[in-house]
Amino acid sequence: MSLLTALNLTFGFSDGVLFKGAAFQVEENDRIGLIGANGTGKTTLFKLITGEYTPQEGGIVRGKDVRIGYMEQYLDCDDNCTVYDEALKVFSDVSEMEAELDKITKSLENNSDIKLIERQLSLTEEIERRDGLVYKGKTRSALLGLGFKEEELNSPVKNLSGGQRSKVSLCKLLLSDANLILLDEPTNNLDIDAITWLEDYLAKYKGAVIVVSHDRYFLDKITFLTMEIAYKKITMTKGNYTIFQKLKAERELTIEREYEKNIAEIKRIEGIIEQQKRFNQERNYITIASKEKQIERIKADLVVPDKAFAAVKFSFDSELRSGDNVLTVFDLEKSFPQKELFKNLNLSVNREDKMFLLGPNGCGKSTFLKILNKEISQDSGIFKFGANVKIGYFDQNIDKLDSEKTVLDEVWDMYRFMDQTEIRNALALFLFRGDDVFKKISVLSGGERAKLSLLKIMLSKPNFLILDEPTNHLDINSREALEDALENYNGTLLVVSHDRYFINKLSDKILYLTHDGAVTIDGNYETYLEFKDKNSRNSESVKKTEPKVNTYKLQKEQQALERKRNARISKIEKEINEKEELVSEIQNLLSSPEIAADYEKLLQLTEQFNILKTELDALYEEWEDIQS
Repeated sequence: MSLLTALNLTFGFSDGVLFKGAAFQVEENDRIGLIGANGTGKTTLFKLITGEYTPQEGGIVRGKDVRIGYMEQYLDCDDNCTVYDEALKVFSDVSEMEAELDKITKSLENNSDIKLIERQLSLTEEIERRDGLVYKGKTRSALLGLGFKEEELNSPVKNLSGGQRSKVSLCKLLLSDANLILLDEPTNNLDIDAITWLEDYLAKYKGAVIVVSHDRYFLDKITFLTMEIAYKKITMTKGNYTIFQKLKAERELTIEREYEKNIAEIKRIEGIIEQQKRFNQERNYITIASKEKQIERIKADLVVPDKAFAAVKFSFDSELRSGDNVLTVFDLEKSFPQKELFKNLNLSVNREDKMFLLGPNGCGKSTFLKILNKEISQDSGIFKFGANVKIGYFDQNIDKLDSEKTVLDEVWDMYRFMDQTEIRNALALFLFRGDDVFKKISVLSGGERAKLSLLKIMLSKPNFLILDEPTNHLDINSREALEDALENYNGTLLVVSHDRYFINKLSDKILYLTHDGAVTIDGNYETYLEFKDKNSRNSESVKKTEPKVNTYKLQKEQQALERKRNARISKIEKEINEKEELVSEIQNLLSSPEIAADYEKLLQLTEQFNILKTELDALYEEWEDIQS
């Protein structure tokens, strides 16, 4: 079933058209990744889908039963509500139905009105469809999955950070009654564990999803269609992000060859025009006019390949070779009042290592990097850099730029030995061209600030890059340019990142940090996942020596537990079968004319039916819990 169809969709603002003549369709259960450079119109397309914006040409036809959910709709929160109560608001319609159902049930104690009974059945079915029996548990589970701690669920919303508010809004959207949800950068405020939970949730979601994300690993996990906005066109491709990239490369090769052929043809015709001009006869000018029209027709259909457009050009080089041992950390410890970050942190980083630092939110990853950069001090322990180490440090907050300076002055004031032409050439590589170099830093976007910070680091030619979430503000094209540069970098890397695609491409070591130390794993993110599968998920046990156990006793205990588990499963399955048979019998009785005429009997059977359904749901939930 088609949820919505776009036909000849055209939209733009006063500074130009974003896309023109676009056509696409969204079917139920589609998983679509919406990609494109910053400013190409991804959020605008969402607002066209929701009806907030009106297209200039064409339109979007929404299906009769489509229910659209967009995260922006859920940003308003009541500061006086608790986190849990605010999230529960998405089920306010269920609460109202439950209240109405209670009134009807009480009324039916003294009144056998057939209309009330019909309304009772209708409400019961609708409440079940909206997860009425489990919505409170589902809400709590979603909040915990998105990274809230148990004790935070009862905290007032007014105490939340902006990122935490976004997580509440995301939770409300996921639990809403929408069958088409629009997600705009949903992973921005989530750690890796929460992103993994979101991926699992969306895999089971019964509805369609369109997601804007720069997280390519996330796109690969959840999407099987990719919609790209580029060069004022919207293109839909079957496949996730990686498949899209492969197919796009093949398309680009064809476009590039056709482009070169057309450019050669234009040059050939221009040569004919020049020749005709030299002849300077009247008939020659008729030929010239004809040939010029031919060139115009070719140019009108000319598709320019991607590589002909401007792209960021990162390049990191170190001018000084460091010693073989770049960094040694011994028993480092750091705490803040009422919050212990980490202790027993031991680490050795060698020249040309590409190490990524992972761990749960709040374990102190960014704090550790700030300690290495001597912005804050450790409580105990020591760290030592090796010989000839020159650090380039990137802070995820990108707040070390002077907002009152221009882009040009920010770089030039740091590198006075370079002339203005050299500085402007360097800025041009990062797409600061023409008058852009005179922009004040205060008006730059997050992505522009990140690129400017990376440029300053690049010009310093460090041999040890310490990077805290360097891809956070970058679009996909800029991320890929950064990856290529770091892949060819001849220095050492220590990086904190939640970008799993980025980690997979570059990492040769993972440092997994917990509150009680760290463990080093050779390999990339996939290797780290294998490590987690083979070891306890309790982060406190990482890198601890396993205590000796009586394996025979443990084996017997496990066998006994397994027997109890299997016995309980059998018992539940038997109870489910018995109750299913009773439900079937009651349904048959309810549909019989004799019962329909006997209001008291009908009421009695309806109550039995509701009790059985509640018991069945509880049994199924217990059965699923035991199985998992």
